[in-house]
Parts: sequence; C-alpha cells; structure tokens
Amino acid sequence: MSIEVRPGDATFSTVLAAAQAGESWAFTHLWVEHAPIVAAFLRARGSRECDDLTSEVFLVVVERIGDFRGDRAAFRSFVFSIAYRRLVDELRMRSRRGDAEEWTVEIDPRRASSAEEEATARLGDRDALALLDGLAPDQRDVMVLRIVADLTVEQVADVLGKRVGAVKALQRRALENLRKKVAPTRTPASRSDDSDE
Repeated sequence: MSIEVRPGDATFSTVLAAAQAGESWAFTHLWVEHAPIVAAFLRARGSRECDDLTSEVFLVVVERIGDFRGDRAAFRSFVFSIAYRRLVDELRMRSRRGDAEEWTVEIDPRRASSAEEEATARLGDRDALALLDGLAPDQRDVMVLRIVADLTVEQVADVLGKRVGAVKALQRRALENLRKKVAPTRTPASRSDDSDE
C-alpha cells in the first residue's frame, strides 16, 4: 500500500506511518531532518568517523522503526539514544586500539586552498569545542546534547540514562565552568578607569 503525501507537506505522524510501512521517501525525510544534527553531535563529542557513525545510527533507526511509538520529541530522543550508544562504542574501541587516524584524501592538509582560509573557517568551531572539551565528561555530554542536538532536559536524561535533576545539576555546573572560562578578566587599571567616569 502506498501513501500519497508530498514529503515537504507531511506531518511527523504521516512520515512515521509511511516509514513504518517501508516508504523510501519517508526514510529520506527522517534522514534529512535528523542526520545533520546527529553528525554535528557526534563530531562535537569527538567521533573520528561521524559520517559512517551517522549512517550506522540510521541503519538501526530503520531496523527498529517498526517498534517505535511516540511523537516527534520522542523520536528525537530515540535517535539520539542510538547515536549516544554508538558513540560510546566507538570511543571504547578507540581507547582499546590506540589513537590512530587512517589517511584519506579528504583529510590531507595539502588539499586546503590556504592555511589562512582553513584556520579562519575552523576558528569558531575549534574554540567552542575546546571549551566543551575542558568540561568533565558528564557535563560535556549534557551540553552537547542540549546545544548541538537541541534536546530538552528530559530527552537528555532519557538518552544518558540519568534522572532529570541530575541532568539539570550537570548543566548548571557546566554553565558555571564555562562562564568562568569565558568571563572577561578585569584588571585593577580598568577598575580605576571605571571609577573616574
């Protein structure tokens, strides 16, 4: 049975029903909507193979979609639960094997048009990732899921298998730590300048 709905006009429940019925356009719709965010989450958390891992996540999604019940928010939690587990598997495997990176044409630094252009393009991402990497692992997981994946506190709790209160506490501590790192420092000279005005 074919469901005749244009993918751009489909509601989530229609897309979900079509995906569960095996409609390829519905899987494409779910991929287009969720894959970039999943890849960004995996990249931000240190995946070296985020494109491959994103594909693996969606293979599991396709495999398990028939059993899924819920709305758009529940589906997002479902997808990120799978992504988080796959990421943990990759990080564990990497820690056992050591930290080696396979050479590919895409990562060859000689292909960049110029070092200046590449540095400029990556400056903001690098600085943001460095700030997140400076957090404790639990705090970093919470912040990446909240910011990059745009999950609610309840969804993050579900993905990480923690209580909502624990996630809120981790988020609060992470924000405090980030504030300390990015807060402008005031020198005694700048304070005296302020008092003169």
